[in-house]
Amino acid sequence: MDNNFNYSISVDCVIFGYDSTDLKVLLIKRGEKPYLDYWALPGDLIHPKESIDDSVKRVLKDLTGLSNVYMEQVKTFGDVCRHPLGRVFTIAYYSLLKIDDYTLSPSSFAKEAKWHSINRIGELAFDHNKIFATCKENLKQNVQRQPIGFELLPEKFTLSQLQNLYETILQKQFDKRNFRKKIISMKILKDSGEIQKSVSHRPAKLFTFNQENYIKLKDTGFSFEI
Repeated sequence: MDNNFNYSISVDCVIFGYDSTDLKVLLIKRGEKPYLDYWALPGDLIHPKESIDDSVKRVLKDLTGLSNVYMEQVKTFGDVCRHPLGRVFTIAYYSLLKIDDYTLSPSSFAKEAKWHSINRIGELAFDHNKIFATCKENLKQNVQRQPIGFELLPEKFTLSQLQNLYETILQKQFDKRNFRKKIISMKILKDSGEIQKSVSHRPAKLFTFNQENYIKLKDTGFSFEI
């Protein structure tokens, strides 16, 4: 029976960041074996007397310097050979945040912490490419069921900026007229009465989110199809 307890559990964090033009994922460069000098998702073993949620906060803080980040649990990964040192199950969490709002400060066994474009991440340590792909697909599915943008865009933004956000995450292009018709029908936007300033092109209207309607729609969900 003792052999049934010879396992370890870890957490891995898939942090997606948006910088107004591109969707990126936060990776650390490992400073210890196994996978020395490989890029990896921020992750580590759960301490014996630590809850899963507390471990996610600790690991993210220790390896990247990030704190107060809302994380959503996605899936548990348990392939027999996923870790070269023994049997390790890992619980994946993901989050989506605005890069400019956070400062990276790697420590512990993280030699470096850096944002990488989701289209250029290369080979990662362990099974982290698989975990990343799963969380990316989860994000795309969630975006089509719940509104996004309040946490990622400036307080006042253009419809083009909002469309670029959706196109970046879903990795597809939308017809401008159809996208705007869909967004306006959701009733989550308010015309700020202002326009862009100091731009070389025709200034566009600036919008804000209707927080009450935004929260309601986030709770009830919808189908984002154009």
